[in-house]
Amino acid sequence: MSKAIIGRKIGMTQIFAEDGKVIPVTVVEAGPCPVVQIKTQEKDGYVALKLGFLEAKEKALTKPELGQFKKAGVKPCKVLKEVRVDAEGYKVGDEVKADVFAAGEHVDVSGVTKGHGYTGVIKRWNQHRLKETHGVGPVHREPGSMGANSSPSRVFKQKHLAGQYGVENVTILNLEVVRVDAARNAILLKGAIPGPKGSIVTLRTSVK
Repeated sequence: MSKAIIGRKIGMTQIFAEDGKVIPVTVVEAGPCPVVQIKTQEKDGYVALKLGFLEAKEKALTKPELGQFKKAGVKPCKVLKEVRVDAEGYKVGDEVKADVFAAGEHVDVSGVTKGHGYTGVIKRWNQHRLKETHGVGPVHREPGSMGANSSPSRVFKQKHLAGQYGVENVTILNLEVVRVDAARNAILLKGAIPGPKGSIVTLRTSVK
């Protein structure tokens, strides 16, 4: 059965296993996530749950957004996301909590990476710097050759150039759930996940 929950990245720390090994973990505040809507195959053509996360004030939302929460009978939330999971056993108003996952399970974590602004090709694409010898300057961090001259007389698409780096959706596959603290709504995942501290992430059952 596929499962999913919305969470917020708290940060990284380390814990010790029973054999004394140090395990680097990321702490995620996962849920509680009220079920705002259930998508069904008959009505919508696919099966999914629409979950809310983090309570919000009514004045912070628009009327259409508030209408969804009032129809479901749940408190307004800052985050509203659909997750493609098995909806069997759920009904509108139920809460998905951190204990939906257990230690030892594997999950895929999706989030938006840190933004680095407008960066050059060395930082963005890990390209090498040009030689620092005479005749190479005056710049040593430029992207290099743009291609042939008279033909095709243009720069090919997808060429690695300077530009916006970061702020893109990234999914890390197959991370192990090391510990679940249901009382604190916390899930500890082995390794790193995308995004800065405080960013919203989605955990779902691993596809692999």
